[in-house]
Amino acid sequence: MYYVYILQSKKDRKYYTGITSNLFRRLKQHNSGSFATKSTVNRGPFILIFAQECLDRSAARELEIYLKSGAGRELRNKLLE
Repeated sequence: MYYVYILQSKKDRKYYTGITSNLFRRLKQHNSGSFATKSTVNRGPFILIFAQECLDRSAARELEIYLKSGAGRELRNKLLE
């Protein structure tokens, strides 16, 4: 199983969308700074605000790409209001 997740930075309130096969390990990594991405380093701590389980990596990647698109961001913002 893979997960598409959205984190929100407690520091600057911005969102980060990603995929992983181990959701809680990945959240720990983001919050500890280990294996942080360029867009999350120095922005933690993070809270998990959304997670969607997907059957495989391909489906997860497709959803991640959509959520990072303009229409996907609009949907994300509506869902999180």
